[in-house]
Amino acid sequence: MSLIIKNLCARVKDGADILNGIDLEIPTGEVHAIMGPNGSGKSTLSKVLCGHPDYEVTGGSVTMDGQDLLAMSVDERSRAGLFLAFQYPVEVPGVSNANFMRAAMQARLPKGEDVDAVAFYKQLRGHMKELGMDTKFTARAVNEGFSGGEKKRNDILQMMMLQPSYAILDETDSGLDVDALRIVSEGVNAMRAPFRSFIVITHYKRLLDYIRPDVVHVLSKGKIVKTGGFELVDHIEAHGFDFLKNTEA
Repeated sequence: MSLIIKNLCARVKDGADILNGIDLEIPTGEVHAIMGPNGSGKSTLSKVLCGHPDYEVTGGSVTMDGQDLLAMSVDERSRAGLFLAFQYPVEVPGVSNANFMRAAMQARLPKGEDVDAVAFYKQLRGHMKELGMDTKFTARAVNEGFSGGEKKRNDILQMMMLQPSYAILDETDSGLDVDALRIVSEGVNAMRAPFRSFIVITHYKRLLDYIRPDVVHVLSKGKIVKTGGFELVDHIEAHGFDFLKNTEA
């Protein structure tokens, strides 16, 4: 079981090409980090995998546990086990956190089954405690008036409640102070399991010091140009992306 991306090409609708032949396999149970300079296509890859309407796939294929991911609607991808923690989490005015998450969980149940309210709130409050979130956030509108760190914790809370098979974390560390980074990372690490995989997109070593990846990929100009272990993170931290000049020559 794995997420397999073959020669994936994509562009902004009616715009420029951004992904130029991504080849990547994320086996079940592994954490893969994707690093790269600004504009390399990291966030575009996450959005394309989740079916963002602003992007158009122009070539290649993506299968998730044998299913054609690109043939699915956004809702179908989510129900099949794909999750995206946004770089910039969106606000949903008028919809409480609790109602939002309960509706998302309900959508994953077979027809005729309902979310058990008592079990739901027990689980929700338990995860909020793990993330250092006040239970008052259950009644607040999704991300409305939240600080940057609160929004990121809320994204991880959603992930913990939905229990996806494949989770994409798009620069989850941006806007987090040291304490929030540690708490969010602990929430992610608590979910690591043989049946769950993560794609962690980041610019910085500080997140990967907490969420230790199994494999590290470098994305540049819409392609994976280098793959390695944690030593690659150390090299980027020390020297930046200067080595890309040789790989792109």
